[in-house]
Amino acid sequence: MKILLLGKNGQVGWQLQRALALLGDVVAAGREQVDLAQPDALRALVRATAPDLVVNAAAYTAVDRAESEPQRAMAVNIEAVDLLAQEMKRHNGWLVHYSTDYVFDGTQAAPYAETDAPHPQSVYGRSKLAGEEAIRASGCRHLIFRTSWVYSVRGGNFAKTMLRLAAERNELKVVSDQVGAPTGADLIADATALALHRIAVDPEVAARTCGVFHLAASGSTSWHGYAQLLIQSALGAGMPLRTTPDRVLPIPSADYPAPAARPANSRLDTSRVCATFGLTLPPWQAGVIRLVSELAAQAQWKETETS
Repeated sequence: MKILLLGKNGQVGWQLQRALALLGDVVAAGREQVDLAQPDALRALVRATAPDLVVNAAAYTAVDRAESEPQRAMAVNIEAVDLLAQEMKRHNGWLVHYSTDYVFDGTQAAPYAETDAPHPQSVYGRSKLAGEEAIRASGCRHLIFRTSWVYSVRGGNFAKTMLRLAAERNELKVVSDQVGAPTGADLIADATALALHRIAVDPEVAARTCGVFHLAASGSTSWHGYAQLLIQSALGAGMPLRTTPDRVLPIPSADYPAPAARPANSRLDTSRVCATFGLTLPPWQAGVIRLVSELAAQAQWKETETS
């Protein structure tokens, strides 16, 4: 199988380079190879590669900035995605694409299932939903994985920001009325590879599997609870922090205004992806604790190198 991976240097894309290598020949492209806002260059790359599968881990993800530059968000999250879908329909290939909990408004009490009606409240959320709709309208064979609260050792994310701030400050104030499941990029990449393997080896699965799937770690927490576990784990791993878990203070979303609205409930019902592909998704705490261990080991290695 020939695979074209877009967004190779992002949090999920970096992990996909490893996970997809077991499935076939991977051609990995980042922003330096192709700008998704340049349709002619993107089309040329797809046609030159002639892949059986495109995995699109690239996206416009600057949630707040999208409010002031919607054209850029739409070019990357809608127009480029539509082009990829049309190309894979033309080649009778598969398209894997990643979407977000931001397609929902976050007002319902229960976790969101794939059958729940989207109602995005931000430019980013609307652009991601429109990208999903373009894929479905194309008629190409596809998997769309909606996920939430993504983190990784690589790149910028909430987890690394909290640990940096905890090393600088005596206390932190963190939103406590938004809930979701922190989800590792490695989990997303591994689940993607397992799903694609099932499709490749089982024609019956391939025949019935087109569509949207929710993919996130199991369980849920608030940003506040997430930050407390990060700091507790970091202190246990020997990281020199000034903040302790009891000094992570809960605040409402209203005390931390942002240009783009955030869903209060980002929990995703993952029962469909588990049943379809035979997955067991680990609890969110396990991945976060492992992330902290990796970051602590990196920090210790850097200290050794500079001493």
